[in-house]
Amino acid sequence: MLRDYQRQGVDWLCLLRDAGIGALLADDMGLGKTLQTLCAITGRTLVIAPTSTLPNWAAELARFRPDLRVSLYHGPKRALDPAADVTLTSYAVLRLDREALAANTWDTLVLDEAQAIKEPSTATALAAFSLPARWRVAMSGTPVENRLSELWSLSHFLNPGLLGGPKDFVTRYARRIEAGQQRAAAELQAKIRPFVLRRRKSEVARELPARTDLILRCTLDPQERAVYDSLRLATHAELASRLAEGLDTIEALELLLRLRQAACHLALVPGQQATRSSKQDLLLEHLTEHTGAGHRALVFSQWTSLLDLVGAALEAAALPYIRLDGRTMDRGEVVARFQAQGGPPVMLISLRAGGTGLNLTAADYVYLLDPWWNPAVEDQAADRSHRIGQERPVFVHRVVAEDTVEEKILELHARKRALSAATLDGVDGVAPLTRDDLLELLR
Repeated sequence: MLRDYQRQGVDWLCLLRDAGIGALLADDMGLGKTLQTLCAITGRTLVIAPTSTLPNWAAELARFRPDLRVSLYHGPKRALDPAADVTLTSYAVLRLDREALAANTWDTLVLDEAQAIKEPSTATALAAFSLPARWRVAMSGTPVENRLSELWSLSHFLNPGLLGGPKDFVTRYARRIEAGQQRAAAELQAKIRPFVLRRRKSEVARELPARTDLILRCTLDPQERAVYDSLRLATHAELASRLAEGLDTIEALELLLRLRQAACHLALVPGQQATRSSKQDLLLEHLTEHTGAGHRALVFSQWTSLLDLVGAALEAAALPYIRLDGRTMDRGEVVARFQAQGGPPVMLISLRAGGTGLNLTAADYVYLLDPWWNPAVEDQAADRSHRIGQERPVFVHRVVAEDTVEEKILELHARKRALSAATLDGVDGVAPLTRDDLLELLR
């Protein structure tokens, strides 16, 4: 049974389908973009999605569109089934089998987690652009993560030419919006409004329990502080030197890796040894309290090595847990064990493996151990719990070490959220990350 807003979404998709206009379904995570899309697909359909979400697509199709013949085009012995109504494949296979997939004309082409083509010059994006289709759908709860060019890429996939060429887009919109010109933002919003549908949970899923975002701050102990400050001085000198040589932003952020790890646990830093950390101690204190009161928790980190350390601490505290990362073979079984009545109270998840395609509503507490540059990635992780089916309020904790680069990352989060809002929600524009911004991370 579709909810009212989902039925409106299906009607909107069908309207654009019948008009031959590409559609960007940009609802918040957890509002059922997959369900709405599969209700609107027609004819021979190709769905391209992250590998981890393919089982979910197959299950949703079996449940809501059992009349359709579904084929999985994946694995070493893959072969296209010309009789299939829906063919499911991954972005990795898209890159490898671009010519084979492009040799077919698809009635419907769907990109799930379409931010995968946000960089228009990548092999993934070029392969997606090349596929012939009568109607195209892109699904993404985070269509703009870092730069406005990401929106151009999605638009070019859906409706080529609508926003002009990439250089024209930068001149006409991106630079003006980054300079804070609200008229340019309004012009772009008017241009994309017909083919973008974006609803917030607070607007359409009022029955969903509240989500509360909190900053959980910890203080480094004297040894941690000494190591951190030493690394900070060394990194600042190297970063300033490399930026003067023309180092790009991504490479500069990589230089900050050790500094970020030192804020979490000294055992992650080469040459250092530690059996505990201030951040780990604080996390364990919270988990013991909340699980003892009957709550369940998700703990995210981008580093599996940090999850190893947390797992060892949980074992020492006799606190049961389950884990999901890139090495997990049967994600469905792990999720089912956690979701089951009486399942383990804690799940450790790598940010990359657990950011998409999971429904973990058994948890009502979420801990993000190491702030990531892109808040949209964190939001995707947090929304594994805060989605339809959740019956309890959800508390999302970002665990941050005081007076470290992590606090500066939170400041960057506000700017990146404003970038998305400038084009999709109609608020202020923002400027791109600059050399001074990077140096400010170390002050």
